[in-house]
Amino acid sequence: MECTVTWTGASGTRSAMGFVAETGSGHVLAMDGAPDANKPENGGANLAPRPMETVLAGTGGCTAYDVVLILKRGRHDVRGCSVKLTSERAAVDPKVFTKIHMHFTVTGKGVPASAVERAIAMSHEKYCSASIMLAKTAEITTSFDLVEA
Repeated sequence: MECTVTWTGASGTRSAMGFVAETGSGHVLAMDGAPDANKPENGGANLAPRPMETVLAGTGGCTAYDVVLILKRGRHDVRGCSVKLTSERAAVDPKVFTKIHMHFTVTGKGVPASAVERAIAMSHEKYCSASIMLAKTAEITTSFDLVEA
């Protein structure tokens, strides 16, 4: 897996701290820094997600993918899945994630709560590389709602 991240701030763009990532699979992702009122030349323009927001979003995508796949492989009639991630970060550099809570909403027909609970646990214990990696610095907790379709 590879990715090239290029600073776009030097090319006269609207943001002094903009970056574009091109993934090895050929996709492009924009990122930007937070505005800095004290030193605008060092801040972003809020034109795209922050790099750490993309880490959090990628983690959500990784675990939601696992949960859907595990439920489908168990022949459950899953029809929707979303996960809302909330986090806390360290106050000083490096500002690593210290707490992450993931709240899943799974929609399906006749899907047992025990199957959802098991899928979430399997993702976090075995399959989701991102959440397993982040668990080295962050306390990760989960919860879920099950909606009958």
